[in-house]
Amino acid sequence: MPGHRTKGFCASAAALALCAVLAGCGGSGESAGGGKVVLRYTWWGNPDRAERTEQAVALFEKQHPDVDVSTSFSGYDAYKQKLATQAAGGDAPDVMQLDYRQIDQYASGGVLLDLAEQKSVLRTSEIDRGLLATGRVDDVQYAIPQGRGTETVAYDVQAWKRSGVPLPGKSWTWSEWADTMRALAKKTGKPGATDPGQSEDAFEVWLRGQGKALYTKKGGLGFSAADLTRWWTFTDKLRREGAVSPAEQTTQLDGSVENTPLGRGTSVTDANWDAPASGFVALIPTGVALAPMPSGEDGTPGQYFKPSMFLGVSANTGHPKEAAQLVDFMINDREAAKILGASRGIPVNETIRAETGPQLRDFDKTIAGFQASLEGTLKDPPQAPPSGDNALQSTFQRDYDQVSYARMSPREAAENYVTEAKAELRS
Repeated sequence: MPGHRTKGFCASAAALALCAVLAGCGGSGESAGGGKVVLRYTWWGNPDRAERTEQAVALFEKQHPDVDVSTSFSGYDAYKQKLATQAAGGDAPDVMQLDYRQIDQYASGGVLLDLAEQKSVLRTSEIDRGLLATGRVDDVQYAIPQGRGTETVAYDVQAWKRSGVPLPGKSWTWSEWADTMRALAKKTGKPGATDPGQSEDAFEVWLRGQGKALYTKKGGLGFSAADLTRWWTFTDKLRREGAVSPAEQTTQLDGSVENTPLGRGTSVTDANWDAPASGFVALIPTGVALAPMPSGEDGTPGQYFKPSMFLGVSANTGHPKEAAQLVDFMINDREAAKILGASRGIPVNETIRAETGPQLRDFDKTIAGFQASLEGTLKDPPQAPPSGDNALQSTFQRDYDQVSYARMSPREAAENYVTEAKAELRS
């Protein structure tokens, strides 16, 4: 990864606050010496995604010699904190990577540009209409999906094979998954999986397998404290049995694959999104494979295809045309697509997806094959979550930490979460 370009994020809360106001962190709409436009472009991801992104950005700069792109990236949790601080200070980067759960928050907060204003340079005709619509709020296109992804169970192939436990098939229920994790723990001497109790994403898959949802269509909570109690009772039991990772490991998760138990070699599997799972390849050179997420006991699938991430443009950018050109390039340029591969999910541009599919190699090919194996088997994705969900992800993990350290029972933690969630969604 070229060190001259990518800048690490500020480390402390105080530094984060200063970044929003100090000129040293730059502001949207900068101009470099010689009249060049300077765009700030930020994203979250792993080193593999960063290296590919740097290569793509270098190509963009070659095609647009009047533009310099200053980039930065970090793990997901640090990225969320950084972007929230910048947005609150009116200093959001010109082009930013966004999660499904951030769009409503930043669109309603006036952070994002209406991309219809740049339709002359930002092409969307090759993107599925339904997928494109996921970037709209109140019928305004605030973000463009950059890839299609789905959750997966990533696993250390060699460790699993050595255990003698049968490899996962095309489907399994949550109870079958739990029994398998117990068997892996017994055979390998280490937990079978990262404890999924701390993950709102895993909980959503479990909920959907029960025919329920995280949120109602009106943005209210779609489940009860009893539902969450059942989930946390299930995962708490597995942790106490040693089938999933202990509290001291899961409470240190920060959104990066490097800090997961699988990435550290202390578990056999990890539930993650398929594109970020590419980061495990460098950590587990003996081989990583993907299995589907567990389904409900009656076989109802809980996982779904969703936009893996989006690109948005700051409403305060001084260079909306150039920012939109960068977004267009990352989504519609054939050479960029070859560089990026499936590091952000399978390409959303349908022509490019058809062209690049046969050319995919290594783990990109693994991701494409995994998604192909699920075609026609999954239910439609939910609508984008309400803005309060962004804060509730942290609340979810915080409350489960109390369960992990036996400070609260699953029921007490679930009731606490539901009370806070309802208050957050009303605010």
